[in-house]
Parts: sequence; C-alpha cells; structure tokens
Amino acid sequence: MVCERCEKKLAKVIVPDKWKEGASNTTEGGGRKINKNKLLSKKKRWSPYGNTKCIISKQQVHQDAKYCHPCDYSKGVCAMCGKQVLDTKLYKQSNV
Repeated sequence: MVCERCEKKLAKVIVPDKWKEGASNTTEGGGRKINKNKLLSKKKRWSPYGNTKCIISKQQVHQDAKYCHPCDYSKGVCAMCGKQVLDTKLYKQSNV
C-alpha cells in the first residue's frame, strides 16, 4: 500500500511496446536491426525486480520501495516513503 503522494510515482507499467507504434521490436521505422550483435547493443533496461530490498525482512521489492507488501501492511506504512498510512493497533495479526 502506498500513500497518495507516492501514487504518482507508480507510473511505470510492465507491458511490451504497442505493435508498430514506435516499438523497439519491429524492423520498420528503424526499430530493430537484423543480424545485429545483441551483446554489443544491449542497453541498460529497467527491471521491476532491481537490487532494492525490504528494510525489515530483506526480501526483494519492486517499484523502488523500502518495504515489501507483508511488512508494509503489518506496520501500516507506505511502502515507498515509510509514512504512516493505516492504524493497525486494533488489527489481529500473527507473526507467521
């Protein structure tokens, strides 16, 4: 869960390019070169599971977050900035 301010940062979507609209996976319009060495032309791409890890449980997290989903829900904080979003004092939660 994220706060309202951090919701704007969730704009990156993990979907392929639209077909033939400036896509990098087509040969038309200068997109993909045929018989090109992939290792030499490899760009640094955005990956959803980067090197970011949860502060509490050390699990991999997505979208440049500080907390993984189980940790942010149990603490009631925003996953990206750590701001208190939800009061979990009266919730019945287990540590399992």
